[in-house]
Amino acid sequence: MGARKRIMAEKLKEAKKNTAFAKLNNEPSSPRKMRLVADIIRGKDVFQALNILKFTRKHAAVPMEKLLRSALSNWQAKNASEDVTESNLIVKDIMVDGGRTLKRISPAPQGRAHRIRKRSNHITIILDKK
Repeated sequence: MGARKRIMAEKLKEAKKNTAFAKLNNEPSSPRKMRLVADIIRGKDVFQALNILKFTRKHAAVPMEKLLRSALSNWQAKNASEDVTESNLIVKDIMVDGGRTLKRISPAPQGRAHRIRKRSNHITIILDKK
């Protein structure tokens, strides 16, 4: 590796040191329902977002809270010397993408069949300093 590449790689590594992410694949809930919860916490402080998710009555809030805790522990693993409460972490970005769809058949009147789509989604949470 040349000197220029090494310097650039070190700059990128230093820039990514402040960010942490966690990803959850194939969560068996529709992306539309999950996005309703994701929109509530996007851009909020991490501890405020955890409180919001704890008291949200939506079913999608439970896996979202677990994923946010996972991203927080990933940040702690990267930055062992810093304190979480004083670091002013925010939920920088949260993406909910459609995952695989299970297709099932349901019987319908007059010998027909209707298709049931059981949707799933992929969630990615990125934490960053304010």
